[in-house]
Amino acid sequence: MSKNNYSEREPVRKKKKRKKMKWLIALEVLVILLLIAFVYIYIKIDRIPKAELNTNNVATNNTDLSGLDGYRNIAIFGVDSRANDLKENTRSDSIMIASINRKTKDVKLVSLFRDTYVNVPGHGYTKLTHAYAYGGPELALSTINKNFDLNIKEFVTVNFSAVSNVIDELGGITLDITDAELKYVNGYTKDLNRINKTNSPYLKSAGTQTVNGTQATAYSRVRYTAGGDFKRAERQRTVVNKILEKAKKTNVVTLSNVMDEMIPQIYTSLDTLDILNLSKDVFFYSIKEQQGFPFENGATTYKGVSYVFPKSLTNNVSELHKFLFGTEDYKPSSTVQSYSNDIAAIYK
Repeated sequence: MSKNNYSEREPVRKKKKRKKMKWLIALEVLVILLLIAFVYIYIKIDRIPKAELNTNNVATNNTDLSGLDGYRNIAIFGVDSRANDLKENTRSDSIMIASINRKTKDVKLVSLFRDTYVNVPGHGYTKLTHAYAYGGPELALSTINKNFDLNIKEFVTVNFSAVSNVIDELGGITLDITDAELKYVNGYTKDLNRINKTNSPYLKSAGTQTVNGTQATAYSRVRYTAGGDFKRAERQRTVVNKILEKAKKTNVVTLSNVMDEMIPQIYTSLDTLDILNLSKDVFFYSIKEQQGFPFENGATTYKGVSYVFPKSLTNNVSELHKFLFGTEDYKPSSTVQSYSNDIAAIYK
């Protein structure tokens, strides 16, 4: 090789080396930024109050529940605690099961009607909503598991005031308000303004529109239109779905603000890594179906108290397992059958 040829190639090699160095520096900067972001998010999530839940004390029925293995089931409790007491001593106004298919990431939501007549372990038959007040999430989970043949041992409790603040951070959500709902939404808005010392405007008309956090919370509380408590549970599922849709489209700064609003108003059994793992998949989750439970029910008064009675608890539980897990012809446990017989003796 001549001296001239060597001198011609040397600048090319140096140029390639500099280009490679720039890429390495850019990669290092990216890794550092990602680490900073991870630590930042971890620190935020780690501030969420964690429940010291003894899963051994969460009751389940002695039955084969292997059909649930491919799903992650989390109970979601919505409480209205002005003292921000999320552990117990407050009724759960909203009770949902989020069932996540581990393989497809599909999510199914089931609203458990708060006034459902159930057997609360240690307290006898009463409304499902009372379980949380009597014994916090541990007793609420036990009640759900024993009455519906489930094995849920994870939960998230959210104070309703957090929902309002999150919706405001997201810039509102779009709801279709009917004429029948309008006056009740405005009535609850007035109550919430008084309780929370806010000044939310009232809705001027029915129709599809963007509502703020107070208005959306008021909407989710409406129960005096046709459908009563069943329709209210549907409204609550709608609000949850709208929040998730809006969150998927928002920017990182807004999501950070949302986390700041939520953290003081959440109580959960999920540890920090659990929440991080769920959060990283949030954009892949898709709420495929939503239902209210019991599917077949009747609302009536018993001993002067209004309840929602399953027309047949065994049939409802069979249909619940089919809806959530695709289990055909599920045969409920002897415990559920016993509860079903007790309920049938009252509600015929």
